[in-house]
Amino acid sequence: MSYQFISIEQEGHIAILTIQRPDQLNALNKSTIEELNAALNQLDVDDAVRVIILTGSGTKAFVAGADIKEFAAFSIEQGEALSRDGQRLLFDRVENMSKPVIAAVNGFALGGGLELAMSCHFRYASENAKLGLPEVTLGVIPGYGGTQRLAQLVGKGKALEMITSAIMLNAQEALQWGLVNLVVPQEELLNKCKEIAQKISGNSPRAITAAITSVNAGYAHAKVGMEREQKEFGLCFGTTDFKEGTTAFMEKRKPSFTGK
Repeated sequence: MSYQFISIEQEGHIAILTIQRPDQLNALNKSTIEELNAALNQLDVDDAVRVIILTGSGTKAFVAGADIKEFAAFSIEQGEALSRDGQRLLFDRVENMSKPVIAAVNGFALGGGLELAMSCHFRYASENAKLGLPEVTLGVIPGYGGTQRLAQLVGKGKALEMITSAIMLNAQEALQWGLVNLVVPQEELLNKCKEIAQKISGNSPRAITAAITSVNAGYAHAKVGMEREQKEFGLCFGTTDFKEGTTAFMEKRKPSFTGK
């Protein structure tokens, strides 16, 4: 199968899945999400693949966020559907893969990009990585599982601090917070991911699938939170703050929010 926005390379039992939109800092749009879903479905049933490394092209960004222009004019209903469909096609798909998916965070991981990294089973980051959920600066909330997965990884207090302030963490801060597992120089990132992937691939695929399923089962209660996130994300699309936030972003100016 050929893809426009992603590429797949296979080295032994390891598949390297790369988002190929460097001019847009690998930002997620509808087509990229659909292609990633198709690629994940392909890799999940390929017995030769035992571990997947997910990364972004270039040295600037893993995924710098979602494509704002694609949904700036959406209604409440369209906004909720955007969140629900994106989670179903990509973010929940990654989390529930039968084989481990490692995020190689090679630069900016913002908004949907950080949400994608968090849906992976664990994360290695390069020293130049920057991680954040800046959605509130647009008058909206994280809509691809960010409110749930961030709290699971760093705790409720830090998650709320990060989401409400829209702060951006550098790689070392992300490591201290427990958001990433390891920080290495940019040029070593992929090889470090391959090293751990090689160790994983020598273990029982059946046992690894059972481990993923069992660990995920401990967070099954998050389903209610995910549904609430989708609803609240959609409701944001009906506010004047959302219109102001997205307009200001596209006009490259600071937004002036009213709370309505």
